[in-house]
Amino acid sequence: MSSLLEILSTVADPEIPVLSIVDLGIVRAVQADRVTLTPTYTGCPATLAIEAAVRAALDQAGHQAVAICTVLDPPWTSDWISLAGREKLRAYGIAPPVSRGMPACPLCGAAQTEEVSRFGSTPCKALWRCLACAEPFDLFKCH
Repeated sequence: MSSLLEILSTVADPEIPVLSIVDLGIVRAVQADRVTLTPTYTGCPATLAIEAAVRAALDQAGHQAVAICTVLDPPWTSDWISLAGREKLRAYGIAPPVSRGMPACPLCGAAQTEEVSRFGSTPCKALWRCLACAEPFDLFKCH
């Protein structure tokens, strides 16, 4: 049997399918009888879809008795996105969160960027534009 963490690593985030829920950092704890998840924010519309995908993956691997718990405290932070997850975001065309300074364009790498809208394609992202290549891109917001 595969380990629970290996199974969870195969569950994609429904809004950013190149990231697993492990990459995204929403898997908070894995125990023999329980998986604990923390959504990216309290009202995340993907929470139920993620829980259903986790349940399906666990059941398919023979772990029907493993419970899924969702906790909101401590609240998720974008600091929990793994380094591999940040690189996957960049390769997918989404700038990973930056705690200070301007994000680099994930398409051409230029540092000359500007925010177009605080609201992007999902609540977790903002819309930005590269001033060098003129392409728009999403920035994963810091939380």
